[in-house]
Amino acid sequence: MDSAFARTRSMFFAASLLLYIFAVTTTTFASIHIYDHEPFRELGNSYLLAGGSEGIVTSQPYSVHDDGRSYIRFENITFRRTKASAKARGSVPVHIIIFEAADRNDIGGSAYGGQRAICCTPDLAKMGVCKQGEIIRRPSATDINWPVILDVQFKGRSKTASLDSQKVFITKTGMYNLFFVACEPKLKDMVMSGKTVWKNPDGYLPGRMAPLKKFYVFMTLAYVCLSIIWFFQYVRFWDDVLQLQHCITAVIALGLFEMILWYFEYVNFNNTGMRPIVLTIWVVTVGAIRKSISRLLILSVSMGYGVVRPTLGGLTSKVLLLGITYFLASELLNITEYVGTINDVSGRARLLLVLPDAFLDAFLILWIFTSLSRTLEQLQAKRSSVKLDIYRKFSNALAVTVISSVAWIGYEVYFKATDPFNERWQSAWIITAFWDILAFALLCVICYLWAPSQSSQRYAYSEEVGEDSDDEEAQSLTKGKQEGQGELSLVRQEKNGGTDGSFDQEDESEEEDKRE
Repeated sequence: MDSAFARTRSMFFAASLLLYIFAVTTTTFASIHIYDHEPFRELGNSYLLAGGSEGIVTSQPYSVHDDGRSYIRFENITFRRTKASAKARGSVPVHIIIFEAADRNDIGGSAYGGQRAICCTPDLAKMGVCKQGEIIRRPSATDINWPVILDVQFKGRSKTASLDSQKVFITKTGMYNLFFVACEPKLKDMVMSGKTVWKNPDGYLPGRMAPLKKFYVFMTLAYVCLSIIWFFQYVRFWDDVLQLQHCITAVIALGLFEMILWYFEYVNFNNTGMRPIVLTIWVVTVGAIRKSISRLLILSVSMGYGVVRPTLGGLTSKVLLLGITYFLASELLNITEYVGTINDVSGRARLLLVLPDAFLDAFLILWIFTSLSRTLEQLQAKRSSVKLDIYRKFSNALAVTVISSVAWIGYEVYFKATDPFNERWQSAWIITAFWDILAFALLCVICYLWAPSQSSQRYAYSEEVGEDSDDEEAQSLTKGKQEGQGELSLVRQEKNGGTDGSFDQEDESEEEDKRE
């Protein structure tokens, strides 16, 4: 056993070392937004390039050092236009706009209530609202210096224009958007390269993700407490542990490992502003494995595995195929959502990948409740009261979980539909956190119902002769008691009979002595 433990420890150390090497050598940027020859797209009378969107918390009021202040820093920003567009003389500007989502209506406008334009039109210029070729901007109601517009000029026939490294400090908490805009039609084929660094007072984590770092600390502690209680019972009643309880142990271990990995992934992200690709893939892979095994465990329990039937029989291959399919769908969804995530908004790719994941979940729920109904009928037919009581509690817990999931999905749809500009980003982390809390709560219920004990074997599968062992045992004890009482009464009668006979013999001998 010690040698096996040593081998396991060495394998774990080797895997951790390999993970560390890959994490150091391969990284992707998160709050450091990278632009590599990004093209502009036409929008109305302008050419636009989205630079990013993140929730940023306001800087500390008395902070002097940049480490405690929120800002957006521009580094190596370079615009490159085509050779044909560089033939025109004079300076041609490119505009950089930074604005809070609440001030979005202060950018752009229209002369007569028609299509909204970002760049100043000749009609608006005649009205004196703005200068033609510039961005239409109105001061914010809370700060006249916002929205912020920075200009970069193409001078003469130069094909490139650069922005010197500079910071824009954030003085108000909000969801900030960055856009690069060109109003000159000749710049339609322009590309841009460089990077921007978005920083909050406590680190590089985007505002929507920052609360998740603390959340995973609490989830790790919750899994640690559950692991201690479970493993204590697991080791204590090792001889009576069922195969089902081995599976529960694996799910607890994977859940704990996943929460720890998520915490360290966010800590690294917050400290460096970079997300190692390999580390993030490891985290989402462990999460996908845990979700798949958890669902297969619930499905197997609902089918009566280890309780009503010793094996799944011909359904084993179908269950495994469903588990592999769910793992692949969940893995693709999580990689799309987390690996290389830059902005605080989700893209269309995630919406497309949510559909197969949701379909598989719906199919699993239908299969689970169908199997659970059949298992309850079998237990009722066999009159196994102990197992039936456990499965009724399990079905109630599943029903509450499904109802909560459906209600939360409805709330999530409402939340996103009523917040198209992500202005409620500070509470958006709850959407992600709820699913981890719900999964942990259901796991606690399963651990409570199938906790290892000295009577664990009573819940295991047995032949039909032993199904009513509780009732038969009670009947045998009652019969034995009655038979014992009968035997005692016979012995007493024999003893009484014997004593009566001896007294009669003594009386007869005394009478004979008197006669003599």
